[in-house]
Amino acid sequence: MKPFEFLGLPGLLWQSLGLTFELAAVTTVILGVVGLPLAHWLNTSRRGLAPIVETLVALPLVLPPTVIGFYLLIGFSPDHPPGSWWVALTGHSLAFTFAGLVIGSVIYSLPFAVQPFQVALRGVPQEQLDACAAHGAPPWHVWTRVHLPLASRGIAAGLTLGFAHTLGEFGVVLMIGGAIPGVTKVASISLYDLVQNLDYSRAHAFAAILMVLSFVLILTATLLRRREQQR
Repeated sequence: MKPFEFLGLPGLLWQSLGLTFELAAVTTVILGVVGLPLAHWLNTSRRGLAPIVETLVALPLVLPPTVIGFYLLIGFSPDHPPGSWWVALTGHSLAFTFAGLVIGSVIYSLPFAVQPFQVALRGVPQEQLDACAAHGAPPWHVWTRVHLPLASRGIAAGLTLGFAHTLGEFGVVLMIGGAIPGVTKVASISLYDLVQNLDYSRAHAFAAILMVLSFVLILTATLLRRREQQR
């Protein structure tokens, strides 16, 4: 039977693209759940620990991805926590698994979501939040019914950036996931393999698809940020 092809690209490439979208979707959900409270805490905390945490969150912006991937690979090892905890809990190693990719992607993409979240949350006038609190609204209601809705466009921009950044990950996912088809072989690694094999025609086509997807996502985030600024 002839292998599945679409637009001249084999099924394994589309499989890697689908896995990349799955990884980006899971990562984006976690970035929202973890990143929004973290951004709020960084904006409001006066503790001396806050600058240290903010610096740690921002480290992936300047560290080479291979450095992050190397230390994550050591941490995911069955000989070190949290890798040893994961083995005790599941019986399987965390390295070279989809779960490991998710954890690495969340860490690597965290600043691309948290920093836009911080800007969006700071953009909500404090007077509006104080007015709601003065009318007896508990802090949780102010946060969920006023603060988050008013910052929704900036939050959406941060989530879009986190999704887009995950699509383009290479160094981190290669270090901690390798290239297991259907498990850890994402689109960027598939493209690298095409180039390594001198299959430039397919590499051009696949790279063009990734470029168009990235352009659409970044354009979406840009438009959301501009509308937030004009609000």
